[in-house]
Amino acid sequence: MGHGSYNAADWSRLKSSKGISSSSTANDIFSGNSAQEKYQPRFISVRESRDSEDSPASTPIIIGFDSTGSMGYLAAEIAKNSLNKTATMILEKRPVTDPHLMCAAFTAPNSSIPMQVTQFEADIRVVEQLLDFVLGGGNRYSYDALVWYFALKHTSTDCFEKRGKKGFIFCIGDEVGDDGNGNILSEKEIAFVFGDENAKDYKTKKLAALVSEKYEVFHIVTGSRTVSSLRTWEPLLPGRNAVIEPENIEYLAEVMISLMQVAGGMSKEDTLSQWTDPAKAVVAKALSTISL
Repeated sequence: MGHGSYNAADWSRLKSSKGISSSSTANDIFSGNSAQEKYQPRFISVRESRDSEDSPASTPIIIGFDSTGSMGYLAAEIAKNSLNKTATMILEKRPVTDPHLMCAAFTAPNSSIPMQVTQFEADIRVVEQLLDFVLGGGNRYSYDALVWYFALKHTSTDCFEKRGKKGFIFCIGDEVGDDGNGNILSEKEIAFVFGDENAKDYKTKKLAALVSEKYEVFHIVTGSRTVSSLRTWEPLLPGRNAVIEPENIEYLAEVMISLMQVAGGMSKEDTLSQWTDPAKAVVAKALSTISL
């Protein structure tokens, strides 16, 4: 997938047609009662990001977010603002070429709806698909590993396969501590979530290393327990954990753009110079824990 091109005017029309306003909550935006099969990994063989006439040098970008109750504000922010801002800012600032965006919502592997994923899209269709998602569930650990496994085993991209270039994965969550299973994505969980039989257990750190061969991987910490959350994530993704406070979540797009720029070789100083406060202060804090 990945045909077409992104236009902010399309988002404005979609927002209006769906009745989404600045005051809309996650419950207002995500009103579905059951997850659709087309978004559940167990029914998906592969998600493709392919070059096209519209996107001759496509770059896959996966935005994963914890969709449990405590993260309702995050899901609403991504749907109302950040996804559109990220797409338009990429086209403006060009940290990567021809972005193909995918959204992934995740909870615990043993929940009724552990994960949902859109297609890779270059236009407003990624937002349309995101709005079909169902939120809910509970967990005490942020299962980025589900997104990593899906990206490793169930995505195919011209960016990596034709040009040897990496895409990007940003997972955002507020959870702390390990998963009670020694930071392992088990064979049983993989079979249940993805339908992959005869898979092996993956230690989370090993899975992070494997998917990092194809994607630049980041975790964005938000919520009230950033210090303890960083203690969880630094051993898994050293130097690739950014912090953004819940009250500053409206600047999530600026943080992701800045992380792409730094991964592409731009200095932190030059990255910060493009922003003005309060966005600049939020990005500065996010980059303070990044060491590539």
